[in-house]
Amino acid sequence: MITGSKELIRDMNSHLILEMILKEGTISRASLAKSSGLTKATVSAIVQKLIEQNLVIEVGNDNTTLGRKPILLTFHANCGYALSIDVNANTISAMICNLKGENCRLKLYPNHAGRREIIPLLITIIRDMTASLDPTPYGVVGIGLGIHGTVYENQVTFTPYSPYEELPFQEVLEQEFGVPIYLENEANLSVIGEHTFYYHTPNLIGISIHTGIGVGILINNQLYTGANGNAGEFGHSIIEPNGRPCPCGNLGCLEQYASERSILKQFASVKGLEHADIDVFVAACHKQDDDALSLLEDFIRYMSYGINNLLNTFNPDMIVINSSFTTYFPEVLRQIQNRLQNRMRMHCILVPSGLQDTSILLGAACLCIRQFLGIQHLKLRKPQEKPF
Repeated sequence: MITGSKELIRDMNSHLILEMILKEGTISRASLAKSSGLTKATVSAIVQKLIEQNLVIEVGNDNTTLGRKPILLTFHANCGYALSIDVNANTISAMICNLKGENCRLKLYPNHAGRREIIPLLITIIRDMTASLDPTPYGVVGIGLGIHGTVYENQVTFTPYSPYEELPFQEVLEQEFGVPIYLENEANLSVIGEHTFYYHTPNLIGISIHTGIGVGILINNQLYTGANGNAGEFGHSIIEPNGRPCPCGNLGCLEQYASERSILKQFASVKGLEHADIDVFVAACHKQDDDALSLLEDFIRYMSYGINNLLNTFNPDMIVINSSFTTYFPEVLRQIQNRLQNRMRMHCILVPSGLQDTSILLGAACLCIRQFLGIQHLKLRKPQEKPF
C-alpha cells in the first residue's frame, strides 16, 4: 500500500484540483468535489489556497435554474509568463505567452553565433523579449530552449549542425535571470505541443522535419526519451548503405536525403544556385519544374520507408508530420500514406501538424508551465499568436 505524509497528500490533491480546473476551463467547487471524490470541505480549502496563491480566480455564477447559483472558478492564466526559444542553426525564434499558452507574441532573430557567441546572444534575446512585459504575480516562471540535437539531463550532448555541445546553457542563464531553464530536443517539444493543444491521443509520434529529422515519442501520454536522451533520432536511421556522409558519423542517414535542409541543398546544386530557400523550391514545384518535382518525389519515397519502420517499431495511434513540404503540398501526406505497405497502417492515422512553425515553441511553453504548476498533463486550446 502506498502511503505518504499529510503534506504530500495535500500537495497531490491540490495538483489534482488545479489540473481539473485547467481542463474544464470554468468549474464550480461542487463539481470539483463530485468529480474528484474529495469532500466539499477539502475542495473549498484547496481552492481558497489556490486563490491566495493567485493561481485561481472566481469568474461569476453558473447558469442554473435551481437553488443558489454556484460560483465558477478558472485558472488565472495571466498570473505569469512562459518564455520559449527555438535555437535553430540559422535562426532563433522566441515566444512569450501566458500560463495557458495564450496571448502569444513571437519574434524571429538571425543566428550566426558560434560557441562563444550563442549564450550572450540568448541573453540579449531574453532581455529583448521580457523588456516590456506587464507586471504579474509570478513574472516569467520558466524559459524553455528547443535544441536541434540531443539533450540529456538538461545538457546539450549533440548538435549535428551547430557547435553547441556541452555548453553551460542552464547554469549561465539561470544565474543571469534567476528563472528555471529547461532544455529539450526540438522534436520532443514539438510532440508535446501537438499533444497539448491539438491531438490528445495517448500514443502519439511526431515527426519534425527541418534541418534534420527528429521524432518525438509519447507512450501512454508520457514522453519517451530513452536511456540517455537519444530516443527518436529518426533522421540518423540508415536508409542507403554506404550513402552520403552524416555529421553523426554514419553513412546514408535518412536526413541526408529527406530533411528540408537536404532537399533544398540538392535543389540549389542541380540548379547551379548558391542557396535555395523553401519559397524558391515551392515556386519551382508550382511551375512543374522537373528537378523540384523529382526531389519532392524523393521526399515522399524516403519518408514512406521511414514511417513504415516507425509503424513496426511503435505501433502508435497517430503520427503527426511537421514539415514545410506537407504544409505547402497537402497532397504529399496522402501520397506517403498510399505508399505505406505495413499491415498496421490501417490502425494508425497519418496527420499534418496542427501547430506548424509554433509547435516547438508551444511545447517548450508547456514544459515550463507544467514544471511551475507541478502537474503532469495539460490539455489546452490552440492559441492565437501575434508578432511583436
